[in-house]
Amino acid sequence: MVRPAHVKFAAPWQEKLAKFVENKYVIGCITVLIVLNAITLGLETEPEIYAKHKKFFYIFDHIILAVFTLEIAAKFLAYRFSFFRSGWNVFDLIIVAISWIPTSGAFAVLRALRILRALRLLSIVPQMRHVINALGHSIPGMSSVFGVLCLIFYVCAVLTTKIFGSTPDPLIQDLFGSVGDSTFTLFQLMTLEGWTSEIVGPTMEYHPWSWMFFVPFIIVTSFAVLNLFIGIIVDAMSAVQNGHHTEELEKVDMKTLHYDIKELHKEIARLKAQLDEQEK
Repeated sequence: MVRPAHVKFAAPWQEKLAKFVENKYVIGCITVLIVLNAITLGLETEPEIYAKHKKFFYIFDHIILAVFTLEIAAKFLAYRFSFFRSGWNVFDLIIVAISWIPTSGAFAVLRALRILRALRLLSIVPQMRHVINALGHSIPGMSSVFGVLCLIFYVCAVLTTKIFGSTPDPLIQDLFGSVGDSTFTLFQLMTLEGWTSEIVGPTMEYHPWSWMFFVPFIIVTSFAVLNLFIGIIVDAMSAVQNGHHTEELEKVDMKTLHYDIKELHKEIARLKAQLDEQEK
């Protein structure tokens, strides 16, 4: 559970309610319900099981939804509009709101969206939150690498279309007949899925030197650029983890500071009492 930053409670009962919904036992119960709900939604996809226990699934689903709704309502009552300062709270609200969309008639297809409730584990489990936060921090760096990858793909797609697109073979025409075809073929080449038998092999029958293009392309895209994505994500996860440790240390320092201030007040009160006795 993530408390919004800089929350000031208007009444004592709001602070008590916030502590209740943030209690580790309450969070543990919500986590168990999310897992059970994900399991039951998976079992509903089995026709025989669903037919035998349809009523149970219906009742259990509505109980889960009611509990999640009460949890969101309690958090909103506790934090009021500060509730929206936490992105995770907004995320939970959207997931629960989607679950309330009618699933009958024209909206029957939306029943499948109920499985999105399982995504609430992302906001409940701290380790998962750290992973998502790391992905968010890595987006700027990943966008730059993605731009470089797109540029490489475009240049190579135009190049392969010009070189191999005119080959009088229907298979080669399907692979490199247009920029779009070439782009898709190069993407398959980057994933190394059937690249020797489906792409490079047929192409080398007409262009024996084509390996001189394909091998460097695979090295650059599959081993260099894609590893940059991994490096950026790992670096972002390290930064988020270090930030988390810093926050924990700051919390510990604040607790120590509060304790020292209390002890100082006690010492001042004791000295003041001694002075008053001496004056008497």
